[in-house]
Amino acid sequence: MSRIKLNGLHKQFGVTPVLSNVNLSIESGEFCVFIGPSGCGKSTLLRIVAGLEEQSAGDVFIGERCVNALAPAQRDIAMVFQNYALYPHMSVYENMAFGLRHLKLTRAEIDSRVRLASQSLRLGELLKRRPVALSGGQRQRVAIGRAIVRKPKVFLFDEPLSNLDASLRVKTRVEIARLHRELDSTSMIYVTHDQVEAMTLADKIVLLRPLDRQSGIESIVQVGTPLDLYHRPANRFVAEFIGSPAMNFIAATVVSAEGARVRAHARDLVFAAHVSGDGLTTGEPVTLGIRPEHVGIGCGELVCEVAHIERMGECVYLHLDTPLGEEPIVAKTSVDDIRIGDRVRVELPADSLHLFRADGRAAMRAPCEWAMLSVATA
Repeated sequence: MSRIKLNGLHKQFGVTPVLSNVNLSIESGEFCVFIGPSGCGKSTLLRIVAGLEEQSAGDVFIGERCVNALAPAQRDIAMVFQNYALYPHMSVYENMAFGLRHLKLTRAEIDSRVRLASQSLRLGELLKRRPVALSGGQRQRVAIGRAIVRKPKVFLFDEPLSNLDASLRVKTRVEIARLHRELDSTSMIYVTHDQVEAMTLADKIVLLRPLDRQSGIESIVQVGTPLDLYHRPANRFVAEFIGSPAMNFIAATVVSAEGARVRAHARDLVFAAHVSGDGLTTGEPVTLGIRPEHVGIGCGELVCEVAHIERMGECVYLHLDTPLGEEPIVAKTSVDDIRIGDRVRVELPADSLHLFRADGRAAMRAPCEWAMLSVATA
């Protein structure tokens, strides 16, 4: 079993806290992505699992075994770094076989593992080449292949695609996803700052935030599937971080809160949100949130002026000045006949609105099918 369990992990450098009270379980065969802003400790957490960094407190379990006192080589893990770390004087074959020779495997076993991994990663024709003769994407696949041949319990990826250009990132991302399907009993932990990688690869996302020395907050903000974090963020930090373009936010005041319908006043308009009104009081300041793709164009009571347009090919992003506040809202649409300066009617559907209290906590959204949201507001 390759189940990973982290119990009460803390890490600080000197007097500076980096990780606080990290409790997490990653099941066997699960693809878990650590994501968060710079300085949140995601790479440090990965290095603690690998044994390259020592935690200040807490325990790391791989399978049923506590590995706190074990060196990296004894933890049965394989790590792929942002830097490919290939031996330049060795061929692809030799790079992949090098670590196996230290395991004292037979020549036949080493050859079998290297050729099987090279076939899986489409490196068969490149085995005699040296790294200098490879593209960036090919070098990264060699680094992944070097990890595969060891047949570890756990794969650890530390921003492995950040050195690649956009097209190579897409291709290599697909390769990693395919590899995960083929090695379905092997757990994978993947660190990235790229939301697309997180949303497309992860079974489970762990979102971390930087620590404030005075606040005593926990490092992990929310754990869940990609769609959990996207459609049901636990707080405003999650809603703001997940999604590109980011969620739109509008300052408002509660007018009424009954059952699963909250009415909130923003300037001269009242919006209804299908969220739980538990604990909300009339007059309480709140923040409404809505994703750009859920903003309806061409209908509704809200009249906005188009301040800027981003034409992406498959869609258009409209930056709209509103009477609701200083910040424009962004709408994602397929309508392409709108020009800067046009005035358009906008709808903020109740099923698509999020509501956040003054401390950032999200009100529970009313049960609904996420797929229906997209259809209803397309």
